[in-house]
Amino acid sequence: MNDSAPAPATRRVRVRAPELIGKGGWLNTGGAPYTLADLRGRVVILDFWTFCCINCLHVLDELRELEEKHRDTVVIIGVHSPKFVHEAEHQAVVDAVERYGVEHPVLDDPELATWKQYAVRAWPTLVVIDPEGYVVAQHAGEGHAHAIARLVEELEAEHEAKGTLRRGDGPYVAPEPEPTVLRFPGKALALPNGNLLVSDTTRHQLVELAEDGESVIRRIGSGARGFVDGTAAEAGFSEPQGLALLADGTVVVADTVNHALRRLDLSSGEVTTLAGTGRQWWRGSPTSGPAREVDLSSPWDVAVFGGRVWIAMAGVHQLWAYDPVRGTVGVAAGTTNEGLVDGPADQAWFAQPSGLAATADRLWLADSETSALRWVDLDGTVHTAVGTGLFDFGHRDGPAGQALLQHPLGVTALPDGSVAVSDTYNHALRRYDPATGEVTTLATDVREPSDAVLVGDDIVVVESARHRLTRLRLPEEAVRVEAVAHRTQRAATEVAPGELRLDVIFQAPAGQKLDTRHGPSTRLLVSSTPPGLLRGGEGAGTDLSRVLELDPAVPEGVLHVSAMAASCDDDPATEYPACHVHQQDWGVPVRLTASGTDRLPLVLAGMDE
Repeated sequence: MNDSAPAPATRRVRVRAPELIGKGGWLNTGGAPYTLADLRGRVVILDFWTFCCINCLHVLDELRELEEKHRDTVVIIGVHSPKFVHEAEHQAVVDAVERYGVEHPVLDDPELATWKQYAVRAWPTLVVIDPEGYVVAQHAGEGHAHAIARLVEELEAEHEAKGTLRRGDGPYVAPEPEPTVLRFPGKALALPNGNLLVSDTTRHQLVELAEDGESVIRRIGSGARGFVDGTAAEAGFSEPQGLALLADGTVVVADTVNHALRRLDLSSGEVTTLAGTGRQWWRGSPTSGPAREVDLSSPWDVAVFGGRVWIAMAGVHQLWAYDPVRGTVGVAAGTTNEGLVDGPADQAWFAQPSGLAATADRLWLADSETSALRWVDLDGTVHTAVGTGLFDFGHRDGPAGQALLQHPLGVTALPDGSVAVSDTYNHALRRYDPATGEVTTLATDVREPSDAVLVGDDIVVVESARHRLTRLRLPEEAVRVEAVAHRTQRAATEVAPGELRLDVIFQAPAGQKLDTRHGPSTRLLVSSTPPGLLRGGEGAGTDLSRVLELDPAVPEGVLHVSAMAASCDDDPATEYPACHVHQQDWGVPVRLTASGTDRLPLVLAGMDE
């Protein structure tokens, strides 16, 4: 070692990084493939993501500043690792990379080859590789950008001194833009004047179209990603989605990546902010209060129900509500735990609710990650019409108890009391009839439908991945399709029956320590599907290690683990230290075998030594 090179602040565990393999090939590189040897001398950050996952989309936004600041030393590579069958299609990955503004190379890994090589267990997971090709850190979940930025600066200094850092342009090559009227539109709204308002999500605008669904009347928003109030030309949105008409004739907009609700005055084109601060909600933030003072988290859709604007708060797996009279916002249903649990509003579990539709007595919702259609009644009780949980999906018609959807993003109330479901990853429009309990298919070959609106006797579908609105006649008889059922393609972890030690690994970032000023700074919540899998160890606690008791009579299931840790700057001279929350939810499929492991390590941040 060079005598002049500074020693690292702490000795890091270093493991040689496995090669990057993906059958789908490389995107955003101009067609060039890459190996780790090609990237030697740079700090490489692997972002294991899948485009259905809201937490993965949060991490894409968290990494933007780091990506820009260290563009000459850091290469971020997205490793796309699919959960749903549709996400293994190469064109779907190509679409997602453009849809979410990914400005770094992406390796399409439809068979999870690199995921397995790096022993990844959750979306999203970030892996840091030093300039010599060694893994030096792993982080699961959100909230790690500050820690990775600190580590990057340490690695830059260390390898600059060693002579092993190579600066220069990265491998990213921007794709050519496509000249379509809309670009990955999200939601649509029928306006009182007969026109259609569409959230042009990837272009950060709203577009008013004539009744034909094609002719542009006007665009609202500058087209640049931003959080700016003002005229139609000045206003800034960031990937807007849901739209709802208020009683006063204005439109409320779910401004998803700005974590805000915006208001559009249709007559003037003026845009103002109704709710949200522009900051993302984190555990411990207020859950109710004056609307402009409360943080939100990826609001995906909005609907007026019972005099309030209900919000599909995809980022925290909840429903919130905005009261336009009082000017307040707060949680209406859900616990932030991800899953499918019915019952009273404060006990229900959701999984990335993404579509809402209100009738006089029900608020329907598309719960995307559980591939479910659910509803809330006037008493606030949550029910499930179609869907069983996080890991079962497909395209199957028939009785609702056996029917299957695949990651639906939209729901539309129909005149006869039934509902149409934008069954996004099945490229289909489905129908559920509460009177008969039957699920049927209304239309197929609609590419990634994300919403639909009624216009007379027709239904206008937002074909997001075809960048257009498509008008369909509501058929009297449903289309029939061959049934297909799927389960998430992740290999189960073989564990021994009886006692299983669960260790959530968390190492505070350099220069920080666990924040214990107000009590324990860590939280661990464990449950299982089926519930009988766990004989002991379920529930909440503050220790990140726990012994679970698995019932030998239950051969397989899923362990649901939610962990949180808060760390703050470790400098006694700082009066108000900066603090950060790290959190992640895991769904770990397990199979009980006599030869299985008796320890389950899950890395929240750091390395399992």
